[in-house]
Amino acid sequence: MSDKPKYTIAVTGLNAIDSPGPGIAVIKSLKEAQSFDVRIIGLSYENLEPGVFMRHYVDKSYQVPFPGAGMEVLFERLAYINHIEQIDFLFPNFDAELFNYIKLQDRLSQELQIEMVLPTLEQFEARHKVNLYEYGQKYDIKVPRSEMVFTEADLSATAKEMGFPAVIKGKFYDAYVAYTPDQALNYFHKISSKWGLPIIVQQYVYGTEVNVCGVGDGHGVTIGAVPMRKLYITDKGKAWAGVSIDDEELLEGTNKMVERTKWRGPFELEYMKTSEGDYYLLEINPRFPAWCYLTTGAGQNQVEDLVNIGMGKKVEPKKEFAAGKMFVRYSEDMIVDLEEFEKISTVGEL
Repeated sequence: MSDKPKYTIAVTGLNAIDSPGPGIAVIKSLKEAQSFDVRIIGLSYENLEPGVFMRHYVDKSYQVPFPGAGMEVLFERLAYINHIEQIDFLFPNFDAELFNYIKLQDRLSQELQIEMVLPTLEQFEARHKVNLYEYGQKYDIKVPRSEMVFTEADLSATAKEMGFPAVIKGKFYDAYVAYTPDQALNYFHKISSKWGLPIIVQQYVYGTEVNVCGVGDGHGVTIGAVPMRKLYITDKGKAWAGVSIDDEELLEGTNKMVERTKWRGPFELEYMKTSEGDYYLLEINPRFPAWCYLTTGAGQNQVEDLVNIGMGKKVEPKKEFAAGKMFVRYSEDMIVDLEEFEKISTVGEL
């Protein structure tokens, strides 16, 4: 009989598609946790999110309202689910949903005993793409110049001033490199139709993209950090293969960022390393990335550490990890019964 605690953990981001959510990677790490056992509750927005049907990973799935429905509707749905499942810990894995969860964090803990480890609202707002340039100036971090645009005229003037190529970004997701004014305009409409305004125009930096996945304890200590270099990138700019790398300067910069900002919770830092060896911070994502399972494979189960922090356990910082560990994604066909799809579509549970 195991003397390890068993936690019921809810996870969002179950869309394991070509631009995958982090949910399945988080669940894989939870399944490999050494300090506790888990029962996984999947929280989905769409009926066809693949994670809903991955019964070897997800024990029970529930639909939750889209972020635009508001905090009260979300809280009521979580209260219903919690009444059945008694959730101990929750992982929100999408940028667009984090605002609601951050605002509900204390209420979920006090009224439903659902714990989370998230950045503060101030930290969340400060690292937004629209604020990142000022963020870099405040914390002495190199960040490419960026400007918000709301109209085609703004876009044309800003892109012309910055020069081409320029990076056209959505406020939540999607980023494209535009080499001409026509491309910039096309990406402006493509992204704004999906994610709304504003659109961010960012100075393009030549170099090699490197990312860091890590966890901050909220007091300036980095609990874990693993750098990764992309080996294969999809047309959406997502890593389809990557390798853990040992980069002392990158880790030092990450530790300084966590120390200066007192970052709390998981994060992904996206850097561009120039040929001169300078690092420019492109984005701070306030949650685990879809490649976070690589950190577990490299010897740091950061997902497990985050749960233990949330459950009040003492977690020691981890410095060691294995460089040269690779992840390679693949597509897989699942065969499921139509009845399962009908159930999640009509009842909102599976």
